[in-house]
Amino acid sequence: MSPEVALASVSGLALVLGLWLLREYQYGKKYRLPPQVPGVPLFGNSFQIPALQQGPWAKDLAAKYGEMFTCKFGANTWVFLNSSRVVNDLLERRAAIYASRPPFPMTQGIMSGESRIVLMPYNERWRMLRKIMHQILSSRQQDIFKPFQDLESKNLCWDYLQTPDRWWSANARYANSVIMSVVFGRRSMLDDPDVIELFETLELFLENQQPGVNIVDAFPILDKLPKVLQWWRPRGQRIFEQTVNVYKRELDRMEEKMANGTQRECFGTDFIKTEEVKNMTEVQKLFVFGTLMEAGSDTSRVTLGQIIAGAATYPDWVSRARAQLDEVCGNNAERLPQWEDREKLNYISAVVKEGFRWRPNIAEIGAPTMLTRDDEYEGYRFPAGTVFTWNAWAIALNPGEYEEPERFWPERFLNGQEENALKGHWAFGPGRRVCVGWKVGEMNVWIAIARLLYCFDFEEIPGKPIDTMSIPQLTKHTAPFDVKVTPRSVKHEELIRRDCAYAAEVRY
Repeated sequence: MSPEVALASVSGLALVLGLWLLREYQYGKKYRLPPQVPGVPLFGNSFQIPALQQGPWAKDLAAKYGEMFTCKFGANTWVFLNSSRVVNDLLERRAAIYASRPPFPMTQGIMSGESRIVLMPYNERWRMLRKIMHQILSSRQQDIFKPFQDLESKNLCWDYLQTPDRWWSANARYANSVIMSVVFGRRSMLDDPDVIELFETLELFLENQQPGVNIVDAFPILDKLPKVLQWWRPRGQRIFEQTVNVYKRELDRMEEKMANGTQRECFGTDFIKTEEVKNMTEVQKLFVFGTLMEAGSDTSRVTLGQIIAGAATYPDWVSRARAQLDEVCGNNAERLPQWEDREKLNYISAVVKEGFRWRPNIAEIGAPTMLTRDDEYEGYRFPAGTVFTWNAWAIALNPGEYEEPERFWPERFLNGQEENALKGHWAFGPGRRVCVGWKVGEMNVWIAIARLLYCFDFEEIPGKPIDTMSIPQLTKHTAPFDVKVTPRSVKHEELIRRDCAYAAEVRY
């Protein structure tokens, strides 16, 4: 490092320290925050939060500090909301001022070209993109998805039968293929390298989004340094280029098929003809497609794995699910569960909700939102710019919120609200930032798990127990845990061969 660069870096850090001291003084005079977790000067709690699996860490702090506590991650003040009561009070009832996002110069600025909707501030651009997402992912569009979910869940059963040791990869293919069929008019195959790379770029994003990982996200003022001094920028730029290439490959493939007349009608073919696209940059357009691919793939994939882990470790509920499935579909493998059976399969709907609640593996400490103006709540005074998040792991595993919370117990959701997929858990987020694709995700899981439970047994492997408290969030294209997958009976195997084999041969 040259003397000039060293001097500039020291000057930048000195500026950060000075601003931090001034801000701390002003905070103490004007505002009152929930109990603060002790940290170190300047960096706060950045070195305490684990890089991965932050849920247990945040759950322990909730047990110590109560319904709310405060952490400092660099210059950012985070308030963790540890009960459904305070989440409802702030992120739901006061959503108008609690729905923006803090700045993320690395993950949103460099890695996403300011174009990843999940990290956008609450503004007109976000609302425009949200509207686009809603047009394709809302509950009103469920009839568009059902034929693809039917086909892909049959392919899923076939993959489980043929390659049971690849069940986790089959889950990824299934979830991805549904959204790819709707958005791009094409299917995904098992261990498709394009799908693998999509999940790789998504996991790179999730890794870097964790608090404390990137110094510029902890101290956004560093983004004002000359780009040549931003030592983190080349790495972020490499991830951006890889991510954009993944998205662009799919768009190029679709446009090539459109040119030669072989492309199926789909959301993508309609979208690129709209007025909205004409006002977008190439990067913004690509991230619309990329967001759909990611959002439509990851939640479903992870939740299917969670329910399978629940079936292997708490098998008592599986027999009760099977009793209802057998009553509706036959106790001798007469036919697969269908969409038309949903009203009679309320236990399966409860299973899906429990899968979303049980171990909130995707967003263990929720997702950060930013307060846009000063606010008061129960004696606390919060400044604009404070970051809030719902402590998903702590809430889901709090016995004050759920009876026997560690147990996989679908009966907790047999309360007449089985079909209200958003009620009773926070898996899709609260307030105006609730996941726009929640209905698609819930439907993906419902039809797939109904058929998997009807046709297959899931058991722990001797000597390889499943630690459900440490199922990895990021898997790097490996199995998140070991499980034995076998058909329930010869009849169920015959049913899969009869009704599902063709699904693996369909091409478009």
